[in-house]
Amino acid sequence: MDPETFSCSICLDLLKDPVTIPCGHSYCMKCIKTQWDEEDQKGIHSCPQCRETFTPRPVLKKSTMLAALVEKMMKTGLQAAAADHCYAGPEDVACDFCTGRKLKAIKSCLVCLVSYCKNHLQPHLDVPRMKKHKLVEPTKNLQENICSDHDEMMKMFCRTDQKSICYLCSVDEHKGHDTVSAAAERTERQRELEERRGNIQQRIQDREKDVKLLQQEVEAINRSADKTVEDSEEIFTQMIRLLQKRSSEVKQQIRSQQETEVSRVKDVEEKLQQEITELKRKDAELEQLSHTQDHNQFLLNYPSLPAPSESTHSSSINIRPLRHFEDVTAAVSELRDKLQDVLRDSWTNISLMVTEVDVLLSAQEPKTRAEFLKYSLEITMDPNTANTRLKLSERNRKVTWMNDRQSYSNHPDRFIDHLQVLSRESLTGRCYWEVDRSGEHVSVSVAYENTSRAGTWKESGFGCNDKSWALDCSSSRFGHNNIWTPISGPVSSRIGVYLDHTAGLLSFYSVSETMTLLHRVQTTFTQPLLAGVRVWHYFGSGSSADFIKPN
Repeated sequence: MDPETFSCSICLDLLKDPVTIPCGHSYCMKCIKTQWDEEDQKGIHSCPQCRETFTPRPVLKKSTMLAALVEKMMKTGLQAAAADHCYAGPEDVACDFCTGRKLKAIKSCLVCLVSYCKNHLQPHLDVPRMKKHKLVEPTKNLQENICSDHDEMMKMFCRTDQKSICYLCSVDEHKGHDTVSAAAERTERQRELEERRGNIQQRIQDREKDVKLLQQEVEAINRSADKTVEDSEEIFTQMIRLLQKRSSEVKQQIRSQQETEVSRVKDVEEKLQQEITELKRKDAELEQLSHTQDHNQFLLNYPSLPAPSESTHSSSINIRPLRHFEDVTAAVSELRDKLQDVLRDSWTNISLMVTEVDVLLSAQEPKTRAEFLKYSLEITMDPNTANTRLKLSERNRKVTWMNDRQSYSNHPDRFIDHLQVLSRESLTGRCYWEVDRSGEHVSVSVAYENTSRAGTWKESGFGCNDKSWALDCSSSRFGHNNIWTPISGPVSSRIGVYLDHTAGLLSFYSVSETMTLLHRVQTTFTQPLLAGVRVWHYFGSGSSADFIKPN
């Protein structure tokens, strides 16, 4: 019963509705019919195997004997497959009583320490004494229940040594130990296991609730963001329309006034042109009379010439030095500047509102430097804020005190009275940066943008007012609102600063091989912050601060 003998050479599967053609080869009826349908146009039909041709096309009839043999083979194959399914494979537990090819075990006996197939298990189901044996799911590790020293079943458990033992062990090497039956220990461990499972299942439920809450939060964030984007676009569209309307109105007013003024000028011009024409006519008459040679005729005609009418306009047009519509351009420019100021101030508030949208997930402050570096930020100093005794170098990341004043241009953001400078970057959310200092006279700080740029220490000094926070490395103190607190731990040459603006957390660290917390502030920040430093000198010896890129 070789399957290849009963296979169709066209579909390579077992024959279905087998037919035998005149050359003796057999095929599925459907396969050979399809083959010959394609050859109908040629008028010659052939055998796919031996290529013998047939004219006319042979009539196909099902081979009943061949079909019966194929059906018998299929049943035999199914039975063999079913039998193979019952035999133990490499991963299965085999019956210990089977000889030759072993069947799969369906139970293992903890008393007999033997595994049984369905046939050999029957005595355990029928014999009264064997019914009391403990049957479990098939296991390969039955021999592990036998004591290797006494060849006895390990029915005891030594709590002292935390291992399974037999009864002889309990009176021998484990004598005096805390021993109980394996069943009793299992009961205790089962109780602990159930408690642990209960705790785990409770945690699973809690975490599933948390996941559901987070999913709802994501949906709420998306809904809110989509609605806000839609509303913001509508508001900005309204603002654009309003500006376009005002632009159209200004344009219309200008064109209207242009038309009025041009009309006035044209009217005066027309009257002047009429007057010029009249004067030219009179001038021509006078010129003609002047050429009259007869004195009597001249004297006779001269009085009859009408005198020129009085001009309705001044002898000369005085155009005032007007700027025409240039004042309108200046007024519109002034409006633009005011709008820019309003937009800048409003944009700061809008940006702050956006960054303050932060789901409170109980995020903890990072512990290791690698975790801090996830929030690292490259800080650069703003030259427009630097005191003139401070030199900026290395792409505005290094600040050095100089004896000579630097040639900075005048700027309203510049610190006048104190050796301070602020960053270009506005700080919100979570961020971390590091400062390498050279010398003791460095104060690492953060401050609001509107901190005063001039005045007394209390007005503009970092750490001396309610708009700035400062770590003074020279005195090892932390200051805010002029309240100075000694810091814990030595200050290294590198200072790390971590800011969680939304959570109101500001921390200063001494960075070396490890990170040591120097001071932590918990407050509420009402504006974006800027990073800053104060660098000064002592008896001509200056210091420097370098905002490095953490890595």
